[in-house]
Amino acid sequence: MSSGRVFRPARMRLMAAVATVCALSAAPLAPQAVAADTPPYTETYRPQFHFTPQKNWMNDPNGLVYYKGEYHLFYQYNPNGNSWGDMSWGHAVSRDLVHWEELPLALSHDDEEMVFSGSAVVDWDNTTGFGTRKNPPMVAVYTSAYKNGGKQAQSLAYSTDRGRTWTKYQGNPVIDIGSKDFRDPKVQWYEPTKSWLMTVSLSAEHKVQFYSSKNLKDWELLSEFGPEGATGGVWECPDLFPLAVDGDENNIKWVLVVNINPGGIAGGSAAQYFIGDFDGKKFTADDNGTYTPPTGQVVQDFESTGFGTWTTTGTAFGQGPAAGALAGQGTVTGFDGKGLANSFHAGDGSTGTLTSPEFTVDSSYLNFKVGGGRHPHVPGTVMEQGPPPAGTVLADFEGGTYGDWTTTGDAFGTAPATGTLPNQQEVSGFLGDGLVNSYLNGDSTTGTLTSPEFTIDKKHINFLIGGGNHPAGADNPTAIELLVDGQVVRSVTGKDGEALNWASWDVSDLAGKKAQIKIVDDNTGGWGHLNVDHIMLSDTPAQPVSQETSVNLLVDGKVVRSATGSNSETLDWASFDMRPYTGKKAQIQIVDMNTAGWGHILADRFTAADAPAKFGLQRADWADYGKDYYAAVSWENAPGGKRYMIGWMNNWDYSGAIPTSPWRGAQSIPREMALRTIDGRIRLTSKPVDSVRSLRQDPASATGVTVKSTSKPLIGRAAEGKALDIEATFSLEDAERFGLKVRAGADGEETVVGYDTTTQELYVDRSRSGAGDFNATFPGVQTGPLKAHNGKVKLRILVDWSSVEVFGGNGEAVITDQIFPDPSSTGVEVFAENGSVKLDKAVVWHLDSAHK
Repeated sequence: MSSGRVFRPARMRLMAAVATVCALSAAPLAPQAVAADTPPYTETYRPQFHFTPQKNWMNDPNGLVYYKGEYHLFYQYNPNGNSWGDMSWGHAVSRDLVHWEELPLALSHDDEEMVFSGSAVVDWDNTTGFGTRKNPPMVAVYTSAYKNGGKQAQSLAYSTDRGRTWTKYQGNPVIDIGSKDFRDPKVQWYEPTKSWLMTVSLSAEHKVQFYSSKNLKDWELLSEFGPEGATGGVWECPDLFPLAVDGDENNIKWVLVVNINPGGIAGGSAAQYFIGDFDGKKFTADDNGTYTPPTGQVVQDFESTGFGTWTTTGTAFGQGPAAGALAGQGTVTGFDGKGLANSFHAGDGSTGTLTSPEFTVDSSYLNFKVGGGRHPHVPGTVMEQGPPPAGTVLADFEGGTYGDWTTTGDAFGTAPATGTLPNQQEVSGFLGDGLVNSYLNGDSTTGTLTSPEFTIDKKHINFLIGGGNHPAGADNPTAIELLVDGQVVRSVTGKDGEALNWASWDVSDLAGKKAQIKIVDDNTGGWGHLNVDHIMLSDTPAQPVSQETSVNLLVDGKVVRSATGSNSETLDWASFDMRPYTGKKAQIQIVDMNTAGWGHILADRFTAADAPAKFGLQRADWADYGKDYYAAVSWENAPGGKRYMIGWMNNWDYSGAIPTSPWRGAQSIPREMALRTIDGRIRLTSKPVDSVRSLRQDPASATGVTVKSTSKPLIGRAAEGKALDIEATFSLEDAERFGLKVRAGADGEETVVGYDTTTQELYVDRSRSGAGDFNATFPGVQTGPLKAHNGKVKLRILVDWSSVEVFGGNGEAVITDQIFPDPSSTGVEVFAENGSVKLDKAVVWHLDSAHK
């Protein structure tokens, strides 16, 4: 279960990535406005063949089971709003995994618990006694997330009417180990021992445990697996299942899927997997061998007593390399030799930079090791917070009073806060001694704080803001609003971080207007609070200050490459592609500008090399290489022994900020999973469920098209559309990159689905895919390894109103990304860069809506 934010006191920040469970992120953009008379399922970004609830928040798929002709899809659901909270199980059923019927709420939160993720089984032999052999019960095994104390334990509920109504078991919980990070049970029948098998996550420890039971009530611990593979975030929503290798039923391997957040291959949330063997008690992953990076010239290994010709600012890096962990820091591993750069001197509160001398780029790649905090470089930020721009201060919240500002509710108290409040992570970045902090008595309090009326007489309104990311216009916002004539004309929200940073509104078009500032905390869930300070009118916009922990490559003084840690004290390899800067002057700069949780950076072993090093995420195995495939789990009891998997088509980095309303959250297309031997290695592959083809209509095709260093319409208007199924095969010639552009429109709007022959990678570029400024991590390029087969590259692309899912080759490389294009962007183009490619054949089908 991808839970809400888990708070820890500042002194406990070092407990791995627990303090970052399911962080969302920034959201200056309000959700897409929906006209009151818009028919359901026709809203601007509403998926047409992916499941979404008619309204409200949805995340993880749960309880996937097939029974009496119906595929059941339960899911994490907030029955009371469009943001995370009040977690319960929603419910839908389908006979083909494409056409879904939404049913009433299945399992509801109550005063004692929220209902976190889990699974469902059909108890055919009535081992529980909840039904009869003639009418076997469906049994849900879910995580009870107790509201008093935050403990997580495993519980049961049962249904004897095909999942339409449910009763919670009076003996709950059935497994309780006293943990706050013990969740997401996946249960199945294990025939060799004629018993139930549970796979469940110890999320903060990066472990999966296996339990056995004869009756679903009494459980025995069998073994545990992990840590292994990617461990940069919490482990959630595990799944374990057998598959035949290359269709050979005499060669069965077991697949353990472990979803991770953050720390996924594309950043944030993702689904990794392990292939191995299960003997009824223990899962053993196949040994993929140790990794040796490419050799090269070491330019800095931090083995000397000082930094040599590298220069420091601030205090974070100390006087020289560290020998490992510093005072108050967890164990640091993964560095080479005896020394490394470590910015934890004096803890996370210190800042500074460590910069190399200038050098001329003469190698193809710069490989290095990096660890520490996951706070990426954000373009446009400045390194130091100078004095605020000149102007008129409307409120600085000094002097122990709100002055003429008026309050409602109980979140803001009777006076400004003086810093961090009880049980809150460390608050930083405010000016002076006072600030607005609505964490009074925790996230459960709500209220508003409104300024007296003032006249807008300057071009900008600047202010410092931190706290929760719940945009104005969404249910339960945490936002600063600018009111003119009582209407909200500007708004901004926090970024799910306690550090305040500058934000600015351009109000030049409102000159002379009377206005008010309203600070709103209407949220009682995770990050349900706001921090605000120093609101002012100015003719100059305030520049946000860097809060990064990163290793940067500077060319001409500008950051051109950047890497960050993954909220882990373990260093791993990273690589910068230096080829575009050959012959230019460059510098390496290690930056720690963050004073909050995981506000430090680790670096070591900078090496100039001819080939890139693969970092741990690249060495791990991923069910999907996109940004938007998480909490992936599979159906039990599917007909014909098929293994179908589905994931939440979203990412905790920005899930609360995507511009959809009145719903938020979609599920991926269900996928049929298989194990195939590819380049001598067994890989988990996937393809869209066959029933998607039932939606196909109006095909248009093209054959034998050669494209050279250009982009042009694929077929013409016959191929245009917002919901498409595309199959294409290319023959390699000399183009460096080629592929298709979908949802193309005016002003360069497009989503690029391409293949890079130089890196042998499939990629999706959504940097120009429409709305994306609600979060800095949303735009960008996702890549997955894909080798051409017999000189050809095959692509299957599913395009929906707000997503693309790309299946490369035989499904060994899949990329799932949300997109939010203008409805008028419907074009499909074929392109080649720096050379030619031959499109052997492409067929474009328009997909009918599954809502009809």
